[in-house]
Amino acid sequence: MIRTPLLLTLAAAAALAGCDQGSHTIVQNGPPDPMANELAAAPPVELPKPIVASHSYRCKDNSLVYIDWLAENSGANVRTEKTSASTPLKPGADGKPPFTAEGGYSVSGSVEDASVTIALAGKEGQSCKRG
Repeated sequence: MIRTPLLLTLAAAAALAGCDQGSHTIVQNGPPDPMANELAAAPPVELPKPIVASHSYRCKDNSLVYIDWLAENSGANVRTEKTSASTPLKPGADGKPPFTAEGGYSVSGSVEDASVTIALAGKEGQSCKRG
């Protein structure tokens, strides 16, 4: 019985011994930020649109294409392999499909369509059905 209070006292003393006894200076506003003016003048950050649906499509040449459709019909991300990096496609100047990207990528259709026309880099556009 006498051991338990003695052990608790020793444990508490060891815990308090680990506390830093040095002096600390706390400044209310901290040091000046060297980039404060640049950050204040920077344009607001626009977050990317969320993915509303992801579908796989089987094309006429029997290839698979994976499309992640973005919210508000603002674009699509196209992949030719399930785990590969995607190519972001943007809507046309009027904000409507077809979605396009440099290199010859194009998708005509929308998330609701069961069939879309897809053109990949170096290939002609072809009809693809949702799988």
